[in-house]
Amino acid sequence: MTEQRSMRPIKAAALAAATVLAMAVPAAAQQPRTLRIAMTASDVPTTTGMPNNGYEGMRFLGYPVFESLILWDLSNPAQAAGVRPGLAERYEQDANDPKVWRFQLRRGVTFHDGAPFNADAVIWNLDRFFRTDSPQADAAGGAIVRGRVAGLESYRKIDEFTVEMTTVRPISYWPYLVVYILYTSPQSFEQAGRDWGRVASLPAAGTGPFRLTRFVPRQQAELTRHDNYWDANNRARLERITLLPMPEANTRLAALRSGQVDWIEVPPPDAVQSLRGAGFTISTGSYPHVWPWVFAAGRAGSAVADVRVRQALNYCIDREGMVALLNGLAEPSVAFFKPNDPAFGNPQNRYRLDAARGRALLAEAGYNAQRPLRLRVGISNSGSGQMLPLPMNEFLQASLKENCGVDIAFEVVEWNTLLGALRAAPDQPAWLGTDAVNISLVSSDPSQMARWFLGVNASPRGSNAGHWRDEAFDAAFTALEQERDPARITELLARAHERLVDNPPWLWIVHDLNPRAMSRRVRNFTPAQSWFQDLTRIEVQ
Repeated sequence: MTEQRSMRPIKAAALAAATVLAMAVPAAAQQPRTLRIAMTASDVPTTTGMPNNGYEGMRFLGYPVFESLILWDLSNPAQAAGVRPGLAERYEQDANDPKVWRFQLRRGVTFHDGAPFNADAVIWNLDRFFRTDSPQADAAGGAIVRGRVAGLESYRKIDEFTVEMTTVRPISYWPYLVVYILYTSPQSFEQAGRDWGRVASLPAAGTGPFRLTRFVPRQQAELTRHDNYWDANNRARLERITLLPMPEANTRLAALRSGQVDWIEVPPPDAVQSLRGAGFTISTGSYPHVWPWVFAAGRAGSAVADVRVRQALNYCIDREGMVALLNGLAEPSVAFFKPNDPAFGNPQNRYRLDAARGRALLAEAGYNAQRPLRLRVGISNSGSGQMLPLPMNEFLQASLKENCGVDIAFEVVEWNTLLGALRAAPDQPAWLGTDAVNISLVSSDPSQMARWFLGVNASPRGSNAGHWRDEAFDAAFTALEQERDPARITELLARAHERLVDNPPWLWIVHDLNPRAMSRRVRNFTPAQSWFQDLTRIEVQ
């Protein structure tokens, strides 16, 4: 960890390291119907059936290989993705007890290694993630799942193809949490001598449209089409996908231009025009992604424990300037949802650059030119959804200093290290002694709002990592969780959302537009309004 006022030396080091990585990527002749993707991750996400590296890991080494009882519905790019039946052909909330959810499993499904998918396999995987005393307990995977799926009290097998889950309280959005529990063949674990480290190199077996066929740590993973995929209408058109970690944006750009890869995540904004001119496809679109600073609002002794400071910082940044820096590949964020969302509500504060108001709020909190506000922020050099964190944070550092006299210092760490803050209390070492952490997060549905902000989901129990608490928010959300009427749920969601603006737990900065660049050989890709994408429809010419 290194404190930095300027990040230029860090940029140079990252570029040098990433250049070495790019040189390691083979420039061999393109295999037919193989798609090569350069990820922003610095390593291949874990291959045990619960990938790390955030939602980029889930996007490429999660859902394509390992599935859940409920899956994202990515079929309509014109609307935000909802959920649909997956390995469960149907599911329902009990009519009399809203804490109970029943799942009827799909028959005739097998894992890639031939093992049957049934209720025993479901219970085995739930024990893997939620029972630390089970023989198959997975410390790393379990920490990820429990951080995303808070509220499960118990589960049980009813018969060979029926499973029941009971939540700690009524949770109306439970299907949006179940979607994050992926299922791996128990046989993989046995074949690896009951060692999750060895499972990763087998590799593990899932039920998805692709199967893992090759894995080289820090270099690449290879997915091959699963010709016997249970959903015949959604079998992959590609024969193979090669995933390559390239954390530095200019390295990804060079790999695309030279033909080493066909697809890159997050191209450098200043290269977009020239890429278009050279015939490359630039894919962008609105999706539920917010790029904030998560404040340590509940940490005693931190300046950001004062709501006036958090409001002030939201008035002190130049969001339009940030969008210009990104060449239009983002849009200003003033809250969790976008202003045109029905659940945005009618908050008292409408954030924009208003330095006078920001300075006045800081003065109320006791900060001025003689006693400037000083904050430490944890950031990464790359990572899932992190966009371009080094230049973006450098811009924020300058903007806060120029507009409101705020001094910002950084702790720069690798992405997975930074993610540890989401699973820890803000006074714990995983927070690096900082007042905020820059982790881009999903903003797709009520389950995500509950995950990041509900009081009972304070880390390490859930992912309310800053330990922000607001009684009005919790009251609205408690009512929402017990509600079954969709219109009433939207009304309560808007009431809760207003509190996220007026008592901001985060510094609202931008919403990402999900940019990707790809060669003209890549066909039939339309981005879903989701962090996750359907790779089965893609073709390579």
